[in-house]
Amino acid sequence: MSGLCGWHDRAVGSRDGARIVSAMASALVVGPGEHRHVLTTHAGAIAASARDVAVSMGEAPAVHMFCGVVGRPRWADAALAEEAGRVGLAGSVLTAYEAHGVGALSKLEGAFALALIDEAHGEILLAVDRMGICSLAYAAKPGGAVVFGSSVAAIASHPDVSVELDRQALFDYVYFHMIPGPRSVVRGVTRLLPGTYTLFRRGATTVEPYWEMRYFENERAPFPELKERFVHDLRASVADAAAVGEVGAFLSGGTDSSTIAGLLTEACRKPAKTFSIGFDAEGYDEMAYARIAARHFGTRQFEYYVTPDDVVSAIPLVAQAYDQPFGNASAVPAYYCARLAASEGITHMLGGDGGDELFGGNVRYATQYLLSLYSRLPRWLRAGLVEPVASRLPAAGITPGVRQVRGYVRLASTPMPARFDSYNLVERVGPTQIFGEEFLAAVDVGAPAEQFADTYHRAHADALINRMLALDLKYTVADNDLPKVTRMCDLAGIECSFPMLDERVVAFSAHLAPELKLKGTKLRYFFKLALRGFLPEEIIAKSKHGFGLPFGVWLEKHRALRELALDSLGKLKRRGVVRAEFIDELTSRHLASHATYYGVMVWVLMMLEQWFEHHVDARGRTERSAEVSPKPAGASPRAG
Repeated sequence: MSGLCGWHDRAVGSRDGARIVSAMASALVVGPGEHRHVLTTHAGAIAASARDVAVSMGEAPAVHMFCGVVGRPRWADAALAEEAGRVGLAGSVLTAYEAHGVGALSKLEGAFALALIDEAHGEILLAVDRMGICSLAYAAKPGGAVVFGSSVAAIASHPDVSVELDRQALFDYVYFHMIPGPRSVVRGVTRLLPGTYTLFRRGATTVEPYWEMRYFENERAPFPELKERFVHDLRASVADAAAVGEVGAFLSGGTDSSTIAGLLTEACRKPAKTFSIGFDAEGYDEMAYARIAARHFGTRQFEYYVTPDDVVSAIPLVAQAYDQPFGNASAVPAYYCARLAASEGITHMLGGDGGDELFGGNVRYATQYLLSLYSRLPRWLRAGLVEPVASRLPAAGITPGVRQVRGYVRLASTPMPARFDSYNLVERVGPTQIFGEEFLAAVDVGAPAEQFADTYHRAHADALINRMLALDLKYTVADNDLPKVTRMCDLAGIECSFPMLDERVVAFSAHLAPELKLKGTKLRYFFKLALRGFLPEEIIAKSKHGFGLPFGVWLEKHRALRELALDSLGKLKRRGVVRAEFIDELTSRHLASHATYYGVMVWVLMMLEQWFEHHVDARGRTERSAEVSPKPAGASPRAG
């Protein structure tokens, strides 16, 4: 997606604006072929670094307003859409802001990040799209100065931003395997949440949602009517996304990617190009289902099998591409799939991300439904009989059936949303066993769980399934899956879109009855029923799998991969974040007992060290080099 950056500071003026903002824009680039657009104001600047993604820069000097927009948004308002056709998108944003203020944002749809500077009124407006496909962060400085950018690295490239790592963010990373917004890895840099704006006005800062997901749980309509609306919205979203560049689609063989592949072939009126990744590892390869979908829809199918050597090569590239630690191992296959597409001339990929989190497709939803049945027992029976008996059962020497009952009662007695994340390793092992004592002294160990619970309880929903979907729209989609795909497409040199996250499809899912998302333990009940006859029956009937990397399995067998992982973890011991004893136990005992489960933590910690090396250490080397080099005349000293 590339991105946007800039700054505004009345005390500095624009004498170095173009130079400063160009340096910031350089930090946005992770792949080949970006084009830079710069707009300087009286006391600041806005820049965009973009490839094929649309960029619009506009200014209204008469009223001292300036605007930059990246992404491909559209106006829901017909008059503003016509205005955009005449003066450009950014120009229409200026017009809308003059007329409606921040209310203009509710009329924008699609993926975007925007920055607007109103110098006459001393206002800076920053906003991102409803789903968080595009990103934007900011640092507010004393005296009213604001530095903003689509990446933390771009903000850190401004000479007045001090770079101090946030220990809480590092703790959150190990806990969640990414850093959930609005926190960032740099203290004082805040990321905008999906559907949110930040307005700086004469020393005051307002952070508010201009859109929130709201579930309408009491609406009912006949199935044929729902199906017609659903398929219409899906077709429209894919057709709109396919209207740009040379388009292809990720094809994993799941229901979402297969649906997108089929609708893309319809929209293009010719066989769509589809791209799939396989693994030579039992239980991980889904290529057979991707081929079923490709044959069914008649797509031009392209395939690549990722090897352990590919993983070794990709690890430093992936670590360098993310401006803060990111621990989703599926970034590797996403990168190789995007690179394969780029090699075939594709400039724009369509992904199926978001379908599970809108229509109830994750296995843990069914698990939580089964656990929720326990709460239907009378309280006196649970507290007076079942739980006391279960607690007295011995931990060892019991039959598997009794053990399952004991585990069910223990989990079912845990309130939501804590039990939703019951497999979290930090919670299971305990923070004091994982992190160093000095590191923990600067951390609130309860903050991640509290943030998680707050998101769950603030969801505009009553039904359990919708509350879980609201959680996953933030933590799984916005904080994890979208950065995974967009950044890896950036690295490969192409753009990406997500038709499942189109406003029309999202709105349809919000009005869909809860029991049509999860019917008992049947996942995606309505989705699969509505697309029966369109999707291959084998794909509708298949169990949920995912796009996981067999890292834990390969770690045991592939020497170079194991050496890289162990070397990275050995270096991480010296950072003072994770206890050396935990790393030793993880690699010597835990990994051997359960390679898949504990392999995830090895990956997370390895990528943390890789991020340190490619960002923190590299930055230190650059600054030390600058200290011994002659500084150009007029150069500003670097803070921090």
